[in-house]
Amino acid sequence: MAGRAARLMLLAGAAALACASQGDREPVYRDCVRRCEERNCSGGALKHFRSRQPIYMSLAGWSCRDDCKYECMWITVSLYLQEGHRVPQFHGKWPFSRFLFFQEPASAAASFLNGLASLVMLCRYRASVPATSPMYPTCVAFAWVSLNAWFWSTVFHTRDTELTEKMDYFCASTVVLHSIYLCCIRTVGLQRPAVARFFRAFLLLLLTAHVSYLSLISFDYGYNMAANVAIGLINMMWWLSWGLWNWRVLPHARKCVAMALLLQGLALLELLDFPPLFWVLDAHAIWHLSTIPVHVLFFSFLEDDSLYLLKEAEVMFKLD
Repeated sequence: MAGRAARLMLLAGAAALACASQGDREPVYRDCVRRCEERNCSGGALKHFRSRQPIYMSLAGWSCRDDCKYECMWITVSLYLQEGHRVPQFHGKWPFSRFLFFQEPASAAASFLNGLASLVMLCRYRASVPATSPMYPTCVAFAWVSLNAWFWSTVFHTRDTELTEKMDYFCASTVVLHSIYLCCIRTVGLQRPAVARFFRAFLLLLLTAHVSYLSLISFDYGYNMAANVAIGLINMMWWLSWGLWNWRVLPHARKCVAMALLLQGLALLELLDFPPLFWVLDAHAIWHLSTIPVHVLFFSFLEDDSLYLLKEAEVMFKLD
């Protein structure tokens, strides 16, 4: 669910470091990249590079310059380790051992598994909850929004580009805003549809303005962090308040409380920033893996709550 919100609340501005990190500021790294490009990325050498480059690498958009940066990164890391220094970051990221065309294999796999878990729970929800349930359309829409976000998260960790970074950020924000809308429907909208329609229009306007500013004016990491911290806090507090308010009345509300608390607790894993174990598994990948059961828990809550609302609606219909 809003596991991505928890990440954004803590680290949405971390990408601001991507402009320059210790590793890519090193003269040895810069000189290595320059010499590699001169040697391999022009004229006949470039044609030779393209002829020997695996097709899956070219399809994923790995260029000669990207390959130079990757090779020079490891040369620089090797020099740092030989001198007994701490492993540096490059362009805002730890050095990862590339697998096939996957730039961050563990995070890409974890994002894919989160998406798969969301798909499985969507199928389960549609199989067990009748379409007549009051929350059915909103929950199904939320599942598709989540699937889209995890798709772009997988793509971003597979290949970090300006486009994939923006899509990862924008889709993550969309999930959080849709989660807020979902909570609005559950707490207010079922009794006051006009309020829900107004709130939906407001959130769509907010998302449009957010994406437009970052895309057309300035991709301001500081603003993006502040915006996502705000919506993440609103989302967490709204769901947590509803769950605590209904703790005694609705047993399944406890799943909602557990989900909100777990997401915030697990997000602290991101603060344990360390060089990747075996150059593959870092704190971010571990966080992604840890959110998989939380998604299952949240969709289980949505399933229980939707069935409860359907039963309640049927009782009210009989009374009328």
